[in-house]
Amino acid sequence: MSTSPPREGSANPGSANGLDEKPRLSEHEKKANHIASEQKRRQAIREGFDRLTELVPGLEGQGRSESVVLKKTVDYMRAQLAERKRLVDEGMRR
Repeated sequence: MSTSPPREGSANPGSANGLDEKPRLSEHEKKANHIASEQKRRQAIREGFDRLTELVPGLEGQGRSESVVLKKTVDYMRAQLAERKRLVDEGMRR
């Protein structure tokens, strides 16, 4: 029999004082939490796409197709990396 105290955060349904137990959520509460989490996730994605449309040239003021935003972002990043490589190579030759 172990004499060490239970670790914090571990489930202890048989605790003597009952302080470790959290009330179980109803199915309705679980569903509401799931819906809220999903809405929060979608909002974060929308905000990310909005930031990309502000940062990537050529995306301002267009209707936002996520596939177009991603493709143009990849194209822009590749162009930026190629330009950086060109500048580094040019600096090495001097």
